[in-house]
Amino acid sequence: MATVSLKGIKKVYDNKVTAVQDFNLEIADKEFIVLVGPSGCGKSTTLRMVAGLEEISGGELRIDDTVVNKVAPKDRDIAMVFQNYALYPHMSVYDNMAFPLKLRKLPKNEIDKLVRKAAETLDITEYLERKPKALSGGQRQRVAIGRAIVHEPKVLLMDEPLSNLDAKLRNQMRTEIIKLRQQINTTFLYVTHDQTEAMTLGDRIVIMKDGFIQQIGTPQQVFDHPANVFVAGFIGMPQMNFFDAQLLVEDGRYGVKLMNRVIELPEEAQKRLKAANTPAKEILLGIRPEHISVVVGSDDGGFVGQVDVSEMMGSEIHLHVNADGQDVVLRVPTTDLPEKYRTGIAHGTEVRFSIHKDLIHLFDKQTENNLLPLEKEADV
Repeated sequence: MATVSLKGIKKVYDNKVTAVQDFNLEIADKEFIVLVGPSGCGKSTTLRMVAGLEEISGGELRIDDTVVNKVAPKDRDIAMVFQNYALYPHMSVYDNMAFPLKLRKLPKNEIDKLVRKAAETLDITEYLERKPKALSGGQRQRVAIGRAIVHEPKVLLMDEPLSNLDAKLRNQMRTEIIKLRQQINTTFLYVTHDQTEAMTLGDRIVIMKDGFIQQIGTPQQVFDHPANVFVAGFIGMPQMNFFDAQLLVEDGRYGVKLMNRVIELPEEAQKRLKAANTPAKEILLGIRPEHISVVVGSDDGGFVGQVDVSEMMGSEIHLHVNADGQDVVLRVPTTDLPEKYRTGIAHGTEVRFSIHKDLIHLFDKQTENNLLPLEKEADV
């Protein structure tokens, strides 16, 4: 069993710069948690505090039921995988993986058994006699992971382990990490700036900005119910469209005025806005590019715009459309388009599009918080 508890964790450098502020998170046994956010948001600093590589300025860190704020890294029963592999170049793969076990003064036969078990798990048995320089980037990263898991730590920390790999290898290694997670009884804490890694790997995602947690939730929760404008724009590719809009109230019913058109909101949104007694006001309306439908050449309703840029992505086209002076990005499956447009749509082509009103997001213009949050925001 390995639970991790972070309560009010804070990191201040030189009594001036606050890197992490009031970080609260409860990690269950064998849970896979991903810390994600832009560079400088405090995610790696948080990981290094859990590892014991950074001193904690405030708050309490527990692994299982033990407070480990002052416990040395070697005594925390954790392991860490670094971005740059950190392998010993003069040692073989076998010796690199055996090194932490030798430090623990385990018997040779036990070391051999554990190294070969980890190598088999990661499918690197054939490389055990090679030196790191004779391996590809993906193979080196497997060795680094093997060295980390060889003594079966309670908690495995991973700091952007795939960022040095090319796109194809990153995809392969994501799959390998998912398989690894199913094979070892370890709690994972993983740091990345890549939202694809976060969405595919994490049981829950912790989204950070400027040292603060913005939202904690499952990948689907943070995608479907972003807590604020930052989360909404950070999760999803291409990012969510945002528009200045007007929230209207008439006879107890809510609508939104967007680009001179009024959209009546669905019943669930009506209920939540009414329960919060939300007044009519200026808001930010968000809609994801994949939640906009386009019909080329139709004269029937919808919004009208002209194509600025058409990006062919293979199975879909990303359209940048100028509508009423605003840039609207649409993700359109090529199968939804007439044959003549499946290789791209020329600049200046007029298109009509409609938005799925059930998938609209409404944000307060001042606080940037979601006006339609999850009914239970206990994790946030």
